[in-house]
Amino acid sequence: MLRELFRRLEEVEDLVATVKSLIDHTNLRPDATLEDLERTCREALSYELYGCCVPPFYVRQAKQILRDKVRVVTVVGFPHGNIPADAKAWEARRAFEDGADEVDMVINLSLVRSGKLEAALEEVEQVLEVARSYGGVLKVIEETGYLSESEVLELTRGLARLGVDFVKTSTGFGPRGATLEDILVMRRGVEGSRTRIKAAGGIRTGLQALMFYALGADRIGTSSGTRIVDDVIRLLSKEG
Repeated sequence: MLRELFRRLEEVEDLVATVKSLIDHTNLRPDATLEDLERTCREALSYELYGCCVPPFYVRQAKQILRDKVRVVTVVGFPHGNIPADAKAWEARRAFEDGADEVDMVINLSLVRSGKLEAALEEVEQVLEVARSYGGVLKVIEETGYLSESEVLELTRGLARLGVDFVKTSTGFGPRGATLEDILVMRRGVEGSRTRIKAAGGIRTGLQALMFYALGADRIGTSSGTRIVDDVIRLLSKEG
């Protein structure tokens, strides 16, 4: 199976451009200054990355800086996912009205861990309706570090049935970040659907990014987007 997956890398003509198209360059640090957030946006713009993920209050400023050349991404119910569903829906609506192209929503882990998966999915459905009404993209963060493999698989299948655009591994603020094993389990969960996978949390090097991409991640959330691109350029130059 791994040989088949790594063909994904071999078939890419322009690996650097592909890596750039994967990255949501992210700054969700609670102590980030306005200067820090502007720098993150300008880095994403300069490196021609796919998206830039910023806190909700900064969406309007990010939109002005990125000028539709880089997608504006923000978060909902972040980082714990335990605010009421109607509050999540309001956050999503406000984000899209402020100019966000995509929102990353944290699942209600309390419901999932309590065996109330359908209730958790009903919350997601409310936010998905908001996203669809604005023509936006919804990614759902599972925070896999708190879940067993079977829970990740069942949750991923449920989210894929709903038709969310992406399932995402982690917030970056949980017990751990993304693992390659997470991606393999999620691949099984989204099989036969249009739902894609975003790996996030702890991905800081070009080699890590390539591994996650090879195994099936279609988007990568990272605060190290510029380093990852530079790493891939160096790796390719050494091969040449």
